[in-house]
Amino acid sequence: MTRSNWLLLAVVALLANAIVFAAAGRAVSAPDAGAQTLASPESFAAITDPVQRSAAYFTELGKVLESPRCLNCHPAGNRPTQGDAMRPHQPPVFRGPDGMGLVSMRCNTCHQGANFDPGRVPGHPAWHLAPIEMGWQGRTLSQICQQIKDPARNGGRTPEDLIDHIGADTLVGWAWAPGPGRTPAPGTQREAGALVKAWVESGTACP
Repeated sequence: MTRSNWLLLAVVALLANAIVFAAAGRAVSAPDAGAQTLASPESFAAITDPVQRSAAYFTELGKVLESPRCLNCHPAGNRPTQGDAMRPHQPPVFRGPDGMGLVSMRCNTCHQGANFDPGRVPGHPAWHLAPIEMGWQGRTLSQICQQIKDPARNGGRTPEDLIDHIGADTLVGWAWAPGPGRTPAPGTQREAGALVKAWVESGTACP
């Protein structure tokens, strides 16, 4: 495919995305304040049972993991979802063999190195779908917890690796700066990282 054809596809995709947002009336209602904050690990000190306290850390972290910002890119199938309503991605795109789309429509055709706010198109240099084995949509928080601890289903990571992945990875960090029309993930990335660290150090118990 020629460069001009790629550019045409990108323009069409950007226009389609803008139309979808406009048609949906993309004003985001004010979220519940409690759902948009993250408690600190220290706030769970009153839970004396260490297993229950560890599970409580993960339950709080679940506010992030179960937010649309994370779930949209962790689909159980081969097509991502988008927006706070988690609608099927428009234009239609699919996972592809490497999680970066099919040859006919790669993720980076539209998703550039940073958010493109005029077109409401999110961006990051490494934009891609999580591997299929890391799909979270349709799963309970307890199932996600078991999954995220399993190296066969978490990208080969140890529990300690998850501290940096969730707490410092810049693609994960996009969830807290998603651009207009999208509700950021609860709390901050630093706060999420602190919860992961507390959860790992307390034995990675699941709710």
